[in-house]
Amino acid sequence: MPPVQLINPDIRDFTELLSVMADPDCKSEGPAYEMFRDLAKNDEDKNWLMQHKVRYDITRIPGRVICGEWIKTKGHYHQSAPDGFAYTEIYEVLEGEALYLLQKMDLSDIILVRARKGDLVLIPPGYGHVTINSSKETLLMANLVSSEFTSDYLPFENMQGAAYYLFADGRTVKNPRYPDSIPALREATCHGKTLPLPFPQVTLYSCIGDEKSLAFLNAPGSFMEEYKKLYLFT
Repeated sequence: MPPVQLINPDIRDFTELLSVMADPDCKSEGPAYEMFRDLAKNDEDKNWLMQHKVRYDITRIPGRVICGEWIKTKGHYHQSAPDGFAYTEIYEVLEGEALYLLQKMDLSDIILVRARKGDLVLIPPGYGHVTINSSKETLLMANLVSSEFTSDYLPFENMQGAAYYLFADGRTVKNPRYPDSIPALREATCHGKTLPLPFPQVTLYSCIGDEKSLAFLNAPGSFMEEYKKLYLFT
């Protein structure tokens, strides 16, 4: 169960995903997934989040295959924070299973992260990302992000999606619009692994009120050594 009530979603329609699908002529219609933004259980939590410029969101993605691909989010990059480093973001799988495809802006690194219920996935500075629901079950995931942050979808739209497409028949296919020189997709699993301190060690909603564990969201450049210790890179 989600830790907060889910009402008034922003709905991503399938037509908005055509610009990132392997088959741009794919025919489908209706809502693709729901985004519940700026959530809090009570006024105290909401005020703390506002004062610390942090936003708690939940996304619900049904289990579905669209034109051969597992259903996915549109994908986005993060703009730079005032310290000059790109904003970060952290996800928690609440229900179901997820694949997070991370790709560095300069395409020097492309990672597929496998996550299950209870797992935390931290997006380091400089990486864009796409979330994929690779099962028939609904994926429910929470995220914490700076409220000063806005998503930049254009790099993914310009390239018709991420560097690799994941199909329900098990194929992983390179997006032909990317250079031939991009690295192979490497995999990482976060199940059973914890993030290094001072990053969150518990459920994301439980971190509300813990300024130290969420400081990286608005000061990403202060934690460059800590990012190197993530399971993504070890």
